Amino acid sequence: MSLFQAIVLGIVQGVTEFAPVSSSGHLILVPWLFGWSILNNPSLNKTFDVALHFGTFVGVVVYFRPRIVTLLAGLGRLLARWKIEGDPERKLALMVIISTIPGGALGFKAGDVIEERLGSAALVAALTVAFGVVLWAADRWGRKVRALRQYSWGDSVAIGLAQAAALVPGVSRSGITMTTALGLGSEREAAAYYSFLISIPLIGGAVADKLLKLARSGLPPGMTAPFAAGTLAAAVSGYLCIRFLLRYLQRRSLAPFAWYRVVIGLALLGWALHRGA
Repeated sequence: MSLFQAIVLGIVQGVTEFAPVSSSGHLILVPWLFGWSILNNPSLNKTFDVALHFGTFVGVVVYFRPRIVTLLAGLGRLLARWKIEGDPERKLALMVIISTIPGGALGFKAGDVIEERLGSAALVAALTVAFGVVLWAADRWGRKVRALRQYSWGDSVAIGLAQAAALVPGVSRSGITMTTALGLGSEREAAAYYSFLISIPLIGGAVADKLLKLARSGLPPGMTAPFAAGTLAAAVSGYLCIRFLLRYLQRRSLAPFAWYRVVIGLALLGWALHRGA
């Protein structure tokens, strides 16, 4: 893997991890469009996947670092005294934990199995298209009246279950969580903010697990520089994508992302049919 390939894939991962467009489909299509052979090297893909997810984790943590500090303080107060009323940071910290449990538990138990058995290109393509249409419908007809402070415990459970469903490649973690929040009447910006916030413990847990496995096997020869470049590219692009989306959604619709998903999904389906995948 060259440095150029690592940087391009890092940027693709950073942007598509947080934009509701399915990172799985893009990480298949981009190498195919450039004719890169890395698609045919599962061992290299798994190794580089660690760099990509570590980078996106760094990007989201850097962006939300002030809020993370206040949430950790709220969690500390909650542990010291079980009282939620009158302390929005305690409530939000607990809601984030609740939303993380379904995806964390399912990922720990069956994450690799889901990826291997449900990761065919044709299925990724179909889900990219289908959930693009669902995202459009939620954005079009959702009431968009509820701010983050108005989220309920039921909302945190529903969005958490949606995040667990995103372990299936092609669903898009940010896409399905935003869709669910919009369906529950959330404002667009609040839906995106909560989606990004609850990704922190989930991505962090996945990265920790992957890093432990990588530590045992070690980096393949010649992968140190591409690993570092991919991590940095994913971190910077992820940070910038979060910043852009939270400003964009203050006034604009998610419809362009929904229809973009349909186009990308159809392109991926054509690729899958061409290869017989």
